[in-house]
Amino acid sequence: MSAYTVAQVAAAGGPFELVEREVPEPGPGHVRIAVEACGICHSDALFVDGAMPGTRFPLVPGHEIAGRIEALGPGAAEYGWQVGDRVTVGWFGGSCQHCTACRQGDFIVCENLKVPGWSYDGGFAERTVAPVDALARIPDTLEASDAGPMACAGVTVFNGLRRSAARPGDLVAVLGLGGLGHLGVQYAAAMGFETAAITRGADKADFAARLGAHHYVDSTAGVPVAEALQALGGAKVVLATVGNAAAVSATVDGLTHRGELVVIGVAPEPLGISPLQLITGAREVRGHPSGTAQDVQDTMEFSALHGIRPMTETAPLAEADEAYRKMLSGAARFRMVLTTG
Repeated sequence: MSAYTVAQVAAAGGPFELVEREVPEPGPGHVRIAVEACGICHSDALFVDGAMPGTRFPLVPGHEIAGRIEALGPGAAEYGWQVGDRVTVGWFGGSCQHCTACRQGDFIVCENLKVPGWSYDGGFAERTVAPVDALARIPDTLEASDAGPMACAGVTVFNGLRRSAARPGDLVAVLGLGGLGHLGVQYAAAMGFETAAITRGADKADFAARLGAHHYVDSTAGVPVAEALQALGGAKVVLATVGNAAAVSATVDGLTHRGELVVIGVAPEPLGISPLQLITGAREVRGHPSGTAQDVQDTMEFSALHGIRPMTETAPLAEADEAYRKMLSGAARFRMVLTTG
């Protein structure tokens, strides 16, 4: 075996092209992974379009990687990994371990965070090399096409909820029923929260109920979202998964006293929230990043235990360009996943 295939972008915003590369040997503390599946995340566009500082081309994106360890670099075995182990690598692709955040044990906000597809070649490929601190072990009951999206989308939602102010029995509202939100409703219900789903249109009510939602709020029904939430008693937590600042801002007055708005959906516009809205009810707004490899492993184990899976649409690596464009257009079924099998 002397070559493998990657789907790369030669210049910012360009199309994906299939290229053969020489198989790399993993360095100290790294492993080579035979990729079986890789989710296409909307944040991949930040790198494909060259919007992130330091992005280098040609670029092989992909940070929702699932596969098997194919080779161990020097020292990797000391961390308990073996050839054949099933692993994921997500947005957390390794940390520097020496910045202040790392020295405090807060690795996900490492000042030099390594993101696959930006810091090193990602998972739009048959193989990739990653550091051992980025690896999470996949449970036997999870398919690779399900595990990949959980390394970014899944862990972000799961961590956002389990580290929130909500406790079992509290009302938790999930804003959005897309790639993040459809997982958010499943996790919230499984965690024991009284779960409300908020999105546009009455036609999604049955779908929300199938995911586990106890309540459905149609944001186009004429009743302000905040009023609808207050009619339910007020939300202890709103998990905002959408990239629409106005929609996120409209939920704040629906929080109960000391309620918390957890923002995980990325929007370029500022939130329209006044200090008075926060001060009078002692409310909080918190941005939440992804999660470490251990957080990803926790997410997958919880998902396996409760039968939670992302809704995916798969495409072969050879169709990376079409699949990526489908994700951008919003026509994909929640999560697009590239497969190499």
